[in-house]
Amino acid sequence: MKLRHIAFSNLRRRWARAAFIFLGLAVGVTAMVALVGVSETMVDEVNHQLETYGANILIMPKSNRLNLSYGGMDAGSFSFDTKELRQDDLKAVATIKNAANVAAVGPVVLGPVRIRETDVLLAGIDFGVVPRIKPWWKIQGRPPGPAEVVLGSKAAEVLHLGVSDEVLLKGRAFRVSGLLTPSGSQDDHLVFAALPTAQDLLEKPGLLSMVEVAALCAGCPIEEMVAQLSSALPNASVTAIQSVVRTRMEALRIFRRFSLAGAVLVTVIGGLMVLVTTMASVRERRQEIGLFRALGFRRSHIVRLILLETSVLAVGAGVFGFLAGLVLGWLLGPYLWGGGPHSLALSPLLAAAAVLLAMAVGLGSALYPALSAARLDPCDALRSL
Repeated sequence: MKLRHIAFSNLRRRWARAAFIFLGLAVGVTAMVALVGVSETMVDEVNHQLETYGANILIMPKSNRLNLSYGGMDAGSFSFDTKELRQDDLKAVATIKNAANVAAVGPVVLGPVRIRETDVLLAGIDFGVVPRIKPWWKIQGRPPGPAEVVLGSKAAEVLHLGVSDEVLLKGRAFRVSGLLTPSGSQDDHLVFAALPTAQDLLEKPGLLSMVEVAALCAGCPIEEMVAQLSSALPNASVTAIQSVVRTRMEALRIFRRFSLAGAVLVTVIGGLMVLVTTMASVRERRQEIGLFRALGFRRSHIVRLILLETSVLAVGAGVFGFLAGLVLGWLLGPYLWGGGPHSLALSPLLAAAAVLLAMAVGLGSALYPALSAARLDPCDALRSL
C-alpha cells in the first residue's frame, strides 16, 4: 500500500480531526483574502476616483503679499508688485513636458458685485470644463448663457432667488438659469457666470484671478508638473492641492497595515490549531505508527505520511478560504467603499497566495508533530497494543 492511500484512508477514518485542521487553515486564509483583497480593491477604487477628482493644481497671479493676522484676527493684507495673470498666458500649459497629463484647464475670474443690496462674489468660469474641474457639481436647471447666471445654494437662499428669476448686475438684467445643489464648499456662496460675461462685468478683459488644473491620476507626477508650470508661467504662483489626496491615501495605508496585521494574527491562530490537533492525532496513533515502523517504514516515511495528510487538507483549505474570502469581501464592500460584486478585485495572484499560505502554515505547523512521530520507539509503541 502506498503512502497516499494510507493518508487518504486515515483522513476518512479521522474526519473530525481532519475537519478541525481544515477549519483552522480555512479561517486564516479567508481572513487574509478578505482583508488584503478589500484593501487592494479600495486602493484601486481610490486611484480611479483620483483620476476624476477635479482640480488639483492651482495657478494664481504671483505677488508679494503679507497677511496681517494675529491670534485668529485678520486685519487685512498688504501687497506690492502684484502682476496680473493673463488668459493668453495659458497657452504655455500645452508646452510643458507632462502636458499629456493635463485633463482640463479651468480659468476663473473673480470680483464683487451687488445683488438686492447684498454683496456677493461673482465667479466667471468656463462651463465647458466643469465636468472635469468640478465633477461633483450638480446643477438644477442648466448652465448659463451670455445673459444668465447660476447661483450657489447658499447664495440662492440668502438672495431669495430661484430658477428663471431675474437679477440686476451693475445695471444689466440677468436671468437665473440654474442652482447648484449644496456641495459643502465655498461654491455654495458664489454667483457663477460664463467667463467672457464675468470678465466684461468686472472690467477685466483677458485677465484671470486664478486657474484650476485637473491633472490628478494615479501615475501623474504632480510635483514635477508644478515645477514645469512654474517655469512656463514665470508670473504665476503654482501650487498643488494635495491635502485631501494625502489624507485619503494615508488612511488607506493605515487600513492596509491593519489588514495585514489582522490577517497575520488570524493565520497564526489557525497554525496553532493545526499544531495542537496534529500533536493530539500523533498521540492517538502511537500504536499505528509503531506498527508501521515494525513493518519496515523508515522515519522519513512517517514524516512524509503526516505531511501528506496535512498537504491535502491545506490545498482544500486554501481553495475554500479563497472563495470564502471573496464572498466575505463582497459582503464588506458596500460598507467600506460603496462597491458591489463588480468592484471586487479577482486576482489570480491572490488565489495562488491563498493556497501557498495554507500550505506553508499547514506544513510548518505539522512539521514538529511529524518529526515527533518519526522519533517514536516502535518497541514502546507496540507494547501498548
